Amino acid sequence: MQAKELLYECENVRFVYPDGTPALMEASFRIWRGDRVALLGVNGSGKSTLLRLLDGLMEPTGGEIRFMGTPLTERNLQSPSFQRIFRQRVGFVFQDADAQLFNATVWDEVAFAPRQLDLPEEEVRTRVTDTLNLLGIAHLAERAPFRLSGGEKRKVAIACVLSMNPDVLLLDEPIAGLDPRMQSWLVNTLRLLHEAGKTLILATHNLHLLPEVADRVLILSEEHTLLADMPLQDAIENTQLLVSAGLLHEHLHAHGDTMHSHLHGHEHHH
Repeated sequence: MQAKELLYECENVRFVYPDGTPALMEASFRIWRGDRVALLGVNGSGKSTLLRLLDGLMEPTGGEIRFMGTPLTERNLQSPSFQRIFRQRVGFVFQDADAQLFNATVWDEVAFAPRQLDLPEEEVRTRVTDTLNLLGIAHLAERAPFRLSGGEKRKVAIACVLSMNPDVLLLDEPIAGLDPRMQSWLVNTLRLLHEAGKTLILATHNLHLLPEVADRVLILSEEHTLLADMPLQDAIENTQLLVSAGLLHEHLHAHGDTMHSHLHGHEHHH
């Protein structure tokens, strides 16, 4: 069996904001091609910061992140040759789709990134058409993105990233704020992308849908440390770990004369 290709190596990665606020403390892990990894933690634990670091939007204040052996430093990302390779291979879907959408029509939105690569217009057209059809949003092509519903915007934001045909998809809270129908659409889309060979890294605090979108979890504590890096099944069965990360709450309920504790996932409180 062929060894899987190592994409990311993170060694003692930390990030502290200029005002001294810590966002991530000493995280070390690796991600291989074809992985489905969930970054799990409560809001403010450092999940979004870690995704931004993996996307090269920020540089670690300590430690190092390497992508296919090249450190993700500002200097390397300013090198046109590496930047082109990296931006083609890694795509980021923000939690807030509005932060990603700024063109007049959905078509132009999805065409924007391929055009930045100076691809022939025919190739751009093919990519946009294929992506819109894949996500079932071809009928939205001439619509203005800001006029769309929240679920439609999320689909367009994903289309903008997929039109680059990246190897790695970074998704920040992709399930948050979606109705059940959109949730199942998204879960199905992520499954198809993974089956097509994509590497998925997503930040979430939703335990309920985890088995459908990840095989492995990195759990971040409320103190911004990496508590665990383990197979999904092991994490789900480790109640104590999930409680200590703030992802499960223990509630005491009275039943007659006895008290029972019940565990609730964090998603019930959002």
